[in-house]
Amino acid sequence: MLFLLPALFVAFFASISTIKVLLPLAPHIGLVDLPTERKNHDGAIPLIGGISIFTGVLIASSLFIEQSQLLNLYLISSAFLVFLGTLDDIYDLSVMSRIIFQGIIASILVFGAGIYISDFGEIFASGPVDIGIYGMIFTCVACIAAINAFNMVDGIDGLAGSMSIITIASVALMKLLSGQLDLILLPLVLVVAIVPFLFYNVSRRNPRGKKIFMGDAGSMFMGLTVIWLLTLETQGENASFRPVTALWVIGIPLMDMLSIMLRRIRTGSSPFKADNNHIHHIVIRAGYSSRQALIMLSLLAILFAAIGVFGEVFQVPEWFMLTGFIVLFVFYTLILSRHSKGELALSKLS
Repeated sequence: MLFLLPALFVAFFASISTIKVLLPLAPHIGLVDLPTERKNHDGAIPLIGGISIFTGVLIASSLFIEQSQLLNLYLISSAFLVFLGTLDDIYDLSVMSRIIFQGIIASILVFGAGIYISDFGEIFASGPVDIGIYGMIFTCVACIAAINAFNMVDGIDGLAGSMSIITIASVALMKLLSGQLDLILLPLVLVVAIVPFLFYNVSRRNPRGKKIFMGDAGSMFMGLTVIWLLTLETQGENASFRPVTALWVIGIPLMDMLSIMLRRIRTGSSPFKADNNHIHHIVIRAGYSSRQALIMLSLLAILFAAIGVFGEVFQVPEWFMLTGFIVLFVFYTLILSRHSKGELALSKLS
């Protein structure tokens, strides 16, 4: 912890410096988001938030975190994913190509490190559930799911960044509470590296014309980072918290992704087809502003994370925590489904 403050300073400075360097360059290389029927914003917005966050994390990690195969694999896999996301931001890659490359990158990390989710804890009250070597495949699928969950939740200013900070900060808090300070510097560096992006993305003090978006590079990077931290901290003898707790700290992105994919499948659509039926879209159509939706969903994510942390601190039975999460997910899905049906009925009447 000796290098805590210097590491955080470097992460912040590298991140904000990257933004300042890329702002004038982004329009010349096509790294901008243009308004469409689904994207209501003014002008071409640079998609450089993800690159800036990764740059801050890369430089601070390389200088202040003890080098290891585990850290190097994470940084290499993240670099590949940020590159893939940047290509997607510029050229709009097909869904299938993105999924294939996401799977390859996840495999590099999982099989290279040899760390994966196999122990699910005592989620059925009948003893530990462990799927053994099949956990490698499960973890690769979980990586793809998390990458796309954060990509899907990145629909209004600040939401993906806020969800990432809440989840990563929760991981850091539980590491602190468990007394395991090894590698706690990485989640702290990640949180600080996101802050400059949020300033340029949502702050009212941001100079006009300097707005940026996270882009697919950023949301994919955040998804991979979150699932990898959750994997490291829930598996093995030195786990900081139980696997069921991870569901709560990633609750909103996970529930939103699962519920909307289920709705798309029921209607015969592709589960990866983009639409405007995510929770943030529904909240805005209910009459709230984008900023109000951000605040509401961030508070809800904090509540979910708090339930997970308190459940961990007081060692609430894992089967009870899982049951509670499933009940909330069903409730969440039913509410959004009814809201979508109500909107459809109103549109037909009009």
